[in-house]
Amino acid sequence: MTINPKIPPAELAVGWLTMLLVGTDLFVFSPLLPTLSANYNISSNVAGLCVTIFSLSYMIGAPLFGHISDRVGKRRVLICCLLAFGTANLLTASAASFPWLLALRLFAGAAAAGISPSIYALVGDAAPTDRRATWLALTVSGLLVSVALGASPAALVGASFGSAPVFLALAACSLALVALNCWVWPSECRYAAAPQLDPLAVTSLASRLVPVIVWGTGLYGVYTYLGVGLVAFGFSKSQVAQAVMVYGCGAIAGALIGGRLADRLGAKYMAGVSLAGLSICFFLLLLALRAGVFVELAIGLSAAVAQLFFPAQQSGLANDFPTRRGAVLAWNNSALFLGISLGSLVGGEAVAIGSFELTLIFCAGIVLTGYIVNWIVVPSSTQGTRQPSLEADAAAVIDLGVSIPGGPAEIHTVSGAACAAPSHIDQNVGQISDDNWTLC
Repeated sequence: MTINPKIPPAELAVGWLTMLLVGTDLFVFSPLLPTLSANYNISSNVAGLCVTIFSLSYMIGAPLFGHISDRVGKRRVLICCLLAFGTANLLTASAASFPWLLALRLFAGAAAAGISPSIYALVGDAAPTDRRATWLALTVSGLLVSVALGASPAALVGASFGSAPVFLALAACSLALVALNCWVWPSECRYAAAPQLDPLAVTSLASRLVPVIVWGTGLYGVYTYLGVGLVAFGFSKSQVAQAVMVYGCGAIAGALIGGRLADRLGAKYMAGVSLAGLSICFFLLLLALRAGVFVELAIGLSAAVAQLFFPAQQSGLANDFPTRRGAVLAWNNSALFLGISLGSLVGGEAVAIGSFELTLIFCAGIVLTGYIVNWIVVPSSTQGTRQPSLEADAAAVIDLGVSIPGGPAEIHTVSGAACAAPSHIDQNVGQISDDNWTLC
């Protein structure tokens, strides 16, 4: 697709704000659980089903919306899902019963599943080729920053005035972002049908998602029970809150640095560094807890090293599957949520069997396994600078049937039924890539 040239950084800024909104909606439920428990006269464990329902809906819905976005347009899917997301939050503010609240969280999770992958794909399309990982990392940082800038203020509002104002504010922000996203992303007349992935490409994609599942399992196996582990080592509630803040700052720094390094050093290399480094950091955290010194430093370092992985993973997939970027990044998000769910299960079992120390050791082994898997399944050509793609080559030959009578700036389909926007010519590779063309 051709990117609106009004203000080049506008796409990145609006993408960041949109992910901030989604992250706020996701993370605000944890501090609101006591309020919701009192409102609906239920236990905190039951209230926690709101988070579970949201995550499961997201995990299932993301691949579906990614598939649709590659056919009808990422912008259309994004706008429709933002409207649905705002409606879900508006109705949540007046939910009369807990079953109705769960139904609305299911709806909100499905809508969020269409927002995040569409934003990632649009930002990936808009980004300069040699800065794609950096742009994706900045966009992901909106999700990470939402813990401090979104969820924390919202939790204070919820504690003072109840949960309804929080969801009304989220609904209003959703509508504002509908307007901003309509402005910043170009209009789409009609998208050509996205080429189908052949069996070899499907197998390749499935194997490429294994590292993010393993990474999510290891990382969130530790993070989910970090507070419990710190309390077991004698930390007070205020010290735990401070440690979580350090973790958040480290995660933001790691995501931003990871994007730049992936552009310079390559996606496969940075993903491997993150996985191997995270395994070492978990052992360092274990030693720090036993010694009672440098615990927060070890937590911040672990978060920073962990978040080097995700921008590299996204960039590698965006480069290697350009014609199905929306669907592929959606599957990557689903794999992440699967890893988070598995991590919560694995970490809980490790704590139940032994202690938080066992969780750290077990999760260190998991992410080290992820390093080996990443080294095996990710092609070495996955660099920050765009590489030739077998899928792009096949799609260009089979699906476009290109003829160029007036030079490389004009492309016509075989049917000749409509005009096409100028395609992007990759001078480094010396081939036409079809990931950005639309029919008018």
